[in-house]
Amino acid sequence: MIAFPMKKAVKPAASTVRYLEIDESRAGQRLDNFLIGALKGVPKSHIYRILRKGEVRINRGRARPDYRLEPGDVVRIPPLRQAPPAPKPEQDAAAFAWLLTRILYEDDVLLVVNKPAGLAVHGGSGVNVGLIEALRRLRPQAPFLELAHRLDRETSGCLLIAKTRPAMLALHRMLREGDIEKRYLALVQGAWRGGVREVTVALEKNRPRSGERRVEVSDVGKESTSIFTPQQRFGIATLMEIMLQTGRTHQARVHAAHLGHPIAGDDKYGDREFNRRLQQLGSRRLFLHAQRLRFTHPRTGCKMDFEAPLPDELSALLERLTHET
Repeated sequence: MIAFPMKKAVKPAASTVRYLEIDESRAGQRLDNFLIGALKGVPKSHIYRILRKGEVRINRGRARPDYRLEPGDVVRIPPLRQAPPAPKPEQDAAAFAWLLTRILYEDDVLLVVNKPAGLAVHGGSGVNVGLIEALRRLRPQAPFLELAHRLDRETSGCLLIAKTRPAMLALHRMLREGDIEKRYLALVQGAWRGGVREVTVALEKNRPRSGERRVEVSDVGKESTSIFTPQQRFGIATLMEIMLQTGRTHQARVHAAHLGHPIAGDDKYGDREFNRRLQQLGSRRLFLHAQRLRFTHPRTGCKMDFEAPLPDELSALLERLTHET
């Protein structure tokens, strides 16, 4: 028998005391969240332990985990053992280089991407690299890149990314207050009767025994409002503009199903027979596209208006439906 030498486990190296000065980009962030982001590889339980013991200091004094950082604050971080960062596959950046061609707009504080269907906005739940992780690898020099909002994996269209923390906070505030106009194009089942219709119902997330997350209309849920405006009518479907006045998970999909007009290709809230009929016409995805974003620029105050063209595969399906009627 040939004996191979055993490799010794490499323990994470202990750091020395560090002092970090807070700038405008981190102002307003909670101390615990700042530490979780700054101390990659350190378990959250350990971070909260050193906070409780007073080993983390702000301007030489103790601070609570929920303390909001201010510009000029000096954070003392005690010596810690940090696991080395996991190596990133070298091919990742090259594999996502095409994403740069889908940037609709970019400046110093934000960018707008035309997200393709099939790409998750972030990693997790079996997804190794989402859109935001891909952008960070493509822009390793960027100090801050965060999602301002989210789109479902199978939804295409306008996605807003913040490049500074103040911009992210401002965009989140605008989203909460309904100051960002989001318009979607969706193909819904059936012949829509009448014109514009507003739906306001409460939505609640739940997770049944299967473990799959679903959103349902519920009296105890969060209020949500969408405005449906028909754009083009076909024999078996209607092309609809949906303006979301709130931003609940799966809002457009659940509201459409609630009205009796589920969105084409929706395998969670849709109609199987309708989806099967459209598959025969070449449909291979959820027909939901974030067509337009309108908002006020968080730094300049200028009015911003972005539009993502309807993807070719969705335009082709509409053309086939036109010939069907």
